[in-house]
Formats: sequence, C-alpha cells, structure tokens
Amino acid sequence: MIRLYAVLATVVLAIGLGAMWLLTRGAGSDDQFAQCRSSTIAGGTAAIGGPFELINGAGETVTDTDVITEPTLVYFGYSFCPDVCPFDMSRNAEAVDILAERGQSVTPLFISIDPKRDTPEVMADYAFNLGGKTIALTGSPAQVKAASQAYKTYYKAHDSNDEFYLVDHSTFTYLVTPQEGFIEFFDRNDTSEQMADKVGCFLDKI
Repeated sequence: MIRLYAVLATVVLAIGLGAMWLLTRGAGSDDQFAQCRSSTIAGGTAAIGGPFELINGAGETVTDTDVITEPTLVYFGYSFCPDVCPFDMSRNAEAVDILAERGQSVTPLFISIDPKRDTPEVMADYAFNLGGKTIALTGSPAQVKAASQAYKTYYKAHDSNDEFYLVDHSTFTYLVTPQEGFIEFFDRNDTSEQMADKVGCFLDKI
C-alpha cells in the first residue's frame, strides 16, 4: 500500500509538472532554455526548489546558498537504500564527470530523507565513498521535511522499529543553479550520457 502511495505521488507530481510545462510553453519566447527542454518536462518557472537549512558531514548547519554555488544536481534519498539511490547517485556522479571532461563544472548534492539513521558522520562517509565533489546533507526531521516540500518530493519510512527499515521515496534529480534556481528535472530513465548532454545544453544557455 505504501508503494502505491509513492507511485500515486509521483504520478501527481508528473501531471503537475506537465501542466506547468504547458503553461510555460504557452508563455512564448521568454524561456531561454526552450531548446533544451523535453516535451514532458516542466519549465524553469515551476514552483520547485527554494531555501533550505540542513547539516553537512562536519555537523555544520548550511543553507542552500552555502552548497548550491554552481550548477548542482540535487537528489533526495538515503544511505541505507539497497538499490535505487546507489544507482541514481552513481549515474549522477558519472554525468558530472562527463561534463567535467567537457569543461563544465557541476556538483552532485545528496539530501537524506532518513535523518534517524543518516547522521552527519554517515553523510560524510557517504560523500567520501561517492568521491569527486559530492556533497551529502542530513538534518532534523523538520529540516528534512522542509527541504523535501520545497522540491515537491515524496518519502515515507516503513516501520522504523525494524533497524533495517526501508523508505519509499520519489527518485527525480533536479538541476539547480544559484542564479536561476530550479531549471529541470531528470527521471531514472536518463543515462549518464543523456543527462550530461541535457545539462550541458542548459549550461550553454546561461
């Protein structure tokens, strides 16, 4: 049943983003990124993203302006995730490496939706193991909820009395820049090469 809620939440988000894309397309030539967009992806004017306050691997409180200092790929997940998060974050890191080879700098950002287990120390190890420029953040339950709501993501933990509990969550990756804020999102069907190509297109327009 919980997984059904996750699917329904994802469908609702996709429909909303699609509607906002239509509104954005209808606005005409104001969208500087129009050539880079997919026909099923929302425009950069969608009400996604915004300020957040979280905790980094050193236990320091940081804000969105502290960590989003260049184009950033934002992903919400958790370190105990058995398959989806490792795949998605590895894909994101590979896309960042491809972009670096092309002379474009992007930061992969991981935000935990499992603050009970994802302590700052765990996040420090998580970022280290992913390598490169990866930043991993956690926070209090309230901080995590606020960040998730800003990006319109879904998450729901299973019975947390079981130390091996899983967390259902949406799996979008968001492209965000310090200047424009949210620009685009990517789903799990995008390969690292495809993501690099799409991100590169947007960065060329900035």
